[in-house]
Amino acid sequence: MKLVRIIEGAESFLLEGKNNKAVLLLHGYTGAPSEMRPLGDYLHALGYTVSCVRLPGHGTSIKDLEATTATDWYAAAEAECLELLARFNSVYVAGLSMGGLLAIKLAAKLPVKKAAFISAPIFVQDKRAPLLAFLRFFIHYLPKHKKNYQELQEYCISYAKMPTKPLMSLFKLLNECKNQLLAEIKIPCLILQSKTEHTVQPRSAEYIYNKLAAASSRRLVWFEHSGHILTLDREHEAVFKEIADFFAE
Repeated sequence: MKLVRIIEGAESFLLEGKNNKAVLLLHGYTGAPSEMRPLGDYLHALGYTVSCVRLPGHGTSIKDLEATTATDWYAAAEAECLELLARFNSVYVAGLSMGGLLAIKLAAKLPVKKAAFISAPIFVQDKRAPLLAFLRFFIHYLPKHKKNYQELQEYCISYAKMPTKPLMSLFKLLNECKNQLLAEIKIPCLILQSKTEHTVQPRSAEYIYNKLAAASSRRLVWFEHSGHILTLDREHEAVFKEIADFFAE
Protein backbone atom coordinates (compact mmCIF):
# COMPACT_ATOMS: atom_id res chain seq x y z
CA MET A 1 0.00 0.00 0.00
CA LYS A 2 1.38 3.37 -1.04
CA LEU A 3 2.14 5.77 1.81
CA VAL A 4 0.63 9.17 1.02
CA ARG A 5 2.49 12.18 2.35
CA ILE A 6 0.01 14.99 3.00
CA ILE A 7 1.18 18.59 2.83
CA GLU A 8 1.10 20.15 6.29
CA GLY A 9 -2.18 22.03 6.70
CA ALA A 10 -3.88 20.26 3.78
CA GLU A 11 -5.51 17.51 5.85
CA SER A 12 -9.22 16.76 5.99
CA PHE A 13 -10.93 18.18 9.07
CA LEU A 14 -13.96 17.26 11.16
CA LEU A 15 -15.24 19.71 13.78
CA GLU A 16 -17.84 18.16 16.09
CA GLY A 17 -20.69 20.57 16.87
CA LYS A 18 -23.33 20.98 19.55
CA ASN A 19 -26.54 20.64 17.54
CA ASN A 20 -27.92 17.91 15.29
CA LYS A 21 -26.94 19.69 12.09
CA ALA A 22 -23.88 19.13 9.90
CA VAL A 23 -22.23 20.91 7.00
CA LEU A 24 -20.11 19.25 4.33
CA LEU A 25 -17.56 21.60 2.76
CA LEU A 26 -15.87 20.84 -0.57
CA HIS A 27 -12.70 22.51 -1.81
CA GLY A 28 -11.62 23.38 -5.34
CA TYR A 29 -9.43 21.86 -8.03
CA THR A 30 -5.71 21.85 -7.03
CA GLY A 31 -6.73 23.28 -3.63
CA ALA A 32 -7.10 21.68 -0.20
CA PRO A 33 -9.50 21.63 2.77
CA SER A 34 -7.54 24.54 4.24
CA GLU A 35 -9.22 27.00 1.85
CA MET A 36 -12.53 26.05 3.52
CA ARG A 37 -11.23 26.03 7.11
CA PRO A 38 -12.09 29.65 8.03
CA LEU A 39 -15.67 29.05 6.84
CA GLY A 40 -15.68 25.77 8.74
CA ASP A 41 -14.55 27.47 11.96
CA TYR A 42 -17.25 30.12 11.51
CA LEU A 43 -20.03 27.54 11.11
CA HIS A 44 -18.66 25.38 13.91
CA ALA A 45 -18.85 28.34 16.27
CA LEU A 46 -22.58 28.46 15.49
CA GLY A 47 -23.02 24.86 16.64
CA TYR A 48 -22.72 22.89 13.40
CA THR A 49 -20.62 19.79 12.95
CA VAL A 50 -18.41 20.62 9.98
CA SER A 51 -16.59 18.16 7.73
CA CYS A 52 -14.25 18.93 4.86
CA VAL A 53 -12.76 15.91 3.13
CA ARG A 54 -9.47 16.12 1.23
CA LEU A 55 -10.46 15.10 -2.27
CA PRO A 56 -8.34 12.40 -3.99
CA GLY A 57 -5.13 13.68 -5.55
CA HIS A 58 -5.17 16.92 -3.57
CA GLY A 59 -2.89 18.10 -0.80
CA THR A 60 -0.14 15.60 -1.65
CA SER A 61 1.61 15.89 -5.02
CA ILE A 62 0.61 17.05 -8.45
CA LYS A 63 1.41 13.57 -9.80
CA ASP A 64 -1.28 12.16 -7.49
CA LEU A 65 -3.80 14.61 -8.91
CA GLU A 66 -2.90 13.63 -12.47
CA ALA A 67 -3.96 10.06 -11.67
CA THR A 68 -7.48 11.04 -10.53
CA THR A 69 -10.75 12.05 -12.20
CA ALA A 70 -14.01 13.72 -11.23
CA THR A 71 -15.41 10.24 -10.57
CA ASP A 72 -12.89 9.86 -7.73
CA TRP A 73 -13.63 13.33 -6.32
CA TYR A 74 -17.38 12.79 -6.35
CA ALA A 75 -17.08 9.33 -4.78
CA ALA A 76 -15.17 10.84 -1.85
CA ALA A 77 -17.68 13.67 -1.47
CA GLU A 78 -20.63 11.30 -1.68
CA ALA A 79 -19.16 8.89 0.87
CA GLU A 80 -18.64 11.67 3.40
CA CYS A 81 -22.10 13.09 2.75
CA LEU A 82 -23.69 9.68 3.35
CA GLU A 83 -21.75 9.39 6.62
CA LEU A 84 -23.16 12.71 7.77
CA LEU A 85 -26.70 11.85 6.62
CA ALA A 86 -26.53 8.70 8.74
CA ARG A 87 -25.59 10.74 11.82
CA PHE A 88 -27.52 14.01 11.60
CA ASN A 89 -31.10 15.16 11.11
CA SER A 90 -30.07 17.97 8.77
CA VAL A 91 -27.06 18.06 6.44
CA TYR A 92 -26.03 21.08 4.38
CA VAL A 93 -23.40 21.25 1.65
CA ALA A 94 -21.22 24.12 0.41
CA GLY A 95 -18.64 23.82 -2.34
CA LEU A 96 -16.04 26.18 -3.79
CA SER A 97 -15.27 26.20 -7.53
CA MET A 98 -14.94 22.54 -8.59
CA GLY A 99 -16.30 21.74 -5.13
CA GLY A 100 -19.34 23.75 -6.18
CA LEU A 101 -19.93 21.33 -9.05
CA LEU A 102 -19.67 18.41 -6.63
CA ALA A 103 -22.16 20.20 -4.36
CA ILE A 104 -24.56 20.57 -7.29
CA LYS A 105 -24.41 16.83 -7.93
CA LEU A 106 -24.90 16.00 -4.24
CA ALA A 107 -27.85 18.39 -4.06
CA ALA A 108 -29.44 16.63 -7.03
CA LYS A 109 -28.75 13.08 -5.85
CA LEU A 110 -28.87 13.01 -2.03
CA PRO A 111 -31.35 14.32 0.59
CA VAL A 112 -29.32 17.29 1.82
CA LYS A 113 -31.25 20.17 3.37
CA LYS A 114 -29.73 23.16 1.52
CA ALA A 115 -26.74 23.85 -0.72
CA ALA A 116 -24.39 26.76 -1.34
CA PHE A 117 -22.42 27.06 -4.58
CA ILE A 118 -19.37 29.35 -4.30
CA SER A 119 -17.68 30.48 -7.54
CA ALA A 120 -19.04 27.39 -9.28
CA PRO A 121 -17.90 27.20 -12.93
CA ILE A 122 -20.32 26.82 -15.80
CA PHE A 123 -18.40 29.14 -18.13
CA VAL A 124 -14.67 29.62 -17.60
CA GLN A 125 -12.51 32.60 -18.52
CA ASP A 126 -9.72 30.62 -20.23
CA LYS A 127 -10.40 30.78 -23.97
CA ARG A 128 -8.35 27.59 -24.49
CA ALA A 129 -10.97 25.45 -22.71
CA PRO A 130 -12.79 24.34 -25.91
CA LEU A 131 -9.45 23.07 -27.26
CA LEU A 132 -8.55 21.09 -24.15
CA ALA A 133 -9.10 17.66 -25.73
CA PHE A 134 -6.31 18.51 -28.17
CA LEU A 135 -4.08 20.81 -26.13
CA ARG A 136 -3.74 18.45 -23.14
CA PHE A 137 -1.37 16.29 -25.17
CA PHE A 138 0.98 19.26 -25.59
CA ILE A 139 0.32 21.39 -22.53
CA HIS A 140 0.55 19.22 -19.42
CA TYR A 141 0.38 22.02 -16.86
CA LEU A 142 -1.14 25.48 -16.72
CA PRO A 143 0.43 28.17 -14.51
CA LYS A 144 -1.61 29.61 -11.66
CA HIS A 145 -1.59 33.24 -10.60
CA LYS A 146 -0.53 33.84 -7.02
CA LYS A 147 -2.69 36.08 -4.84
CA ASN A 148 -2.10 37.59 -1.44
CA TYR A 149 -4.97 36.85 0.96
CA GLN A 150 -3.45 38.93 3.77
CA GLU A 151 -4.55 37.57 7.16
CA LEU A 152 -5.85 34.32 5.61
CA GLN A 153 -2.80 33.57 3.44
CA GLU A 154 -1.82 30.58 5.61
CA TYR A 155 -5.00 28.82 4.47
CA CYS A 156 -4.09 29.09 0.78
CA ILE A 157 -2.51 25.66 0.29
CA SER A 158 -2.60 24.51 -3.32
CA TYR A 159 -0.45 23.24 -6.13
CA ALA A 160 1.56 25.92 -7.96
CA LYS A 161 0.29 24.73 -11.33
CA MET A 162 -2.76 22.99 -12.73
CA PRO A 163 -2.46 19.61 -14.48
CA THR A 164 -4.53 19.44 -17.66
CA LYS A 165 -5.07 15.67 -17.80
CA PRO A 166 -7.86 15.55 -15.15
CA LEU A 167 -9.56 18.60 -16.65
CA MET A 168 -11.35 16.49 -19.25
CA SER A 169 -13.27 14.75 -16.49
CA LEU A 170 -13.85 18.04 -14.68
CA PHE A 171 -15.46 19.51 -17.79
CA LYS A 172 -17.54 16.36 -18.17
CA LEU A 173 -18.84 16.97 -14.64
CA LEU A 174 -19.41 20.63 -15.50
CA ASN A 175 -21.52 19.68 -18.52
CA GLU A 176 -23.49 17.17 -16.47
CA CYS A 177 -24.31 19.93 -13.97
CA LYS A 178 -25.05 22.42 -16.73
CA ASN A 179 -27.28 20.24 -18.89
CA GLN A 180 -28.95 17.90 -16.40
CA LEU A 181 -28.35 18.14 -12.67
CA LEU A 182 -29.30 21.76 -11.97
CA ALA A 183 -32.82 21.10 -13.21
CA GLU A 184 -33.12 18.12 -10.84
CA ILE A 185 -32.40 20.05 -7.64
CA LYS A 186 -35.46 20.58 -5.45
CA ILE A 187 -33.88 22.14 -2.34
CA PRO A 188 -33.09 25.78 -1.45
CA CYS A 189 -29.80 26.94 -2.99
CA LEU A 190 -27.49 29.89 -2.44
CA ILE A 191 -25.18 31.08 -5.24
CA LEU A 192 -22.21 33.30 -4.38
CA GLN A 193 -20.11 34.86 -7.13
CA SER A 194 -17.53 37.60 -7.61
CA LYS A 195 -18.07 40.03 -10.48
CA THR A 196 -14.33 40.65 -10.89
CA GLU A 197 -12.63 37.24 -10.81
CA HIS A 198 -10.46 35.79 -13.58
CA THR A 199 -11.22 32.05 -13.37
CA VAL A 200 -15.00 31.70 -13.71
CA GLN A 201 -17.12 33.90 -15.93
CA PRO A 202 -19.60 35.67 -13.63
CA ARG A 203 -22.47 34.75 -15.94
CA SER A 204 -22.05 31.22 -14.58
CA ALA A 205 -23.92 32.32 -11.45
CA GLU A 206 -26.84 33.66 -13.46
CA TYR A 207 -26.98 30.44 -15.47
CA ILE A 208 -27.09 28.36 -12.28
CA TYR A 209 -29.80 30.60 -10.82
CA ASN A 210 -31.95 30.38 -13.95
CA LYS A 211 -31.51 26.63 -14.48
CA LEU A 212 -32.36 25.52 -10.94
CA ALA A 213 -35.68 23.73 -10.79
CA ALA A 214 -38.62 26.05 -10.20
CA ALA A 215 -39.47 24.04 -7.09
CA SER A 216 -36.23 25.13 -5.41
CA SER A 217 -36.02 28.52 -3.71
CA ARG A 218 -32.79 30.24 -4.72
CA ARG A 219 -30.76 33.32 -3.98
CA LEU A 220 -27.86 34.89 -5.87
CA VAL A 221 -25.38 37.12 -4.02
CA TRP A 222 -22.72 39.14 -5.85
CA PHE A 223 -19.36 40.34 -4.49
CA GLU A 224 -17.52 43.31 -5.95
CA HIS A 225 -14.07 43.25 -4.34
CA SER A 226 -12.96 39.61 -4.28
CA GLY A 227 -11.40 37.09 -6.62
CA HIS A 228 -12.20 33.45 -7.25
CA ILE A 229 -11.47 32.09 -3.76
CA LEU A 230 -14.27 33.91 -1.96
CA THR A 231 -13.64 31.99 1.27
CA LEU A 232 -10.23 33.64 1.72
CA ASP A 233 -10.52 37.01 0.02
CA ARG A 234 -11.29 40.43 1.46
CA GLU A 235 -15.08 39.89 1.63
CA HIS A 236 -14.83 36.49 3.33
CA GLU A 237 -16.70 37.61 6.46
CA ALA A 238 -19.69 38.67 4.35
CA VAL A 239 -19.49 35.36 2.49
CA PHE A 240 -19.54 33.41 5.76
CA LYS A 241 -22.50 35.40 7.08
CA GLU A 242 -24.51 34.89 3.90
CA ILE A 243 -23.99 31.13 4.10
CA ALA A 244 -24.71 30.92 7.83
CA ASP A 245 -27.85 33.05 7.54
CA PHE A 246 -29.08 30.99 4.57
CA PHE A 247 -28.57 27.68 6.38
CA ALA A 248 -30.28 29.04 9.49
CA GLU A 249 -33.42 30.30 7.73
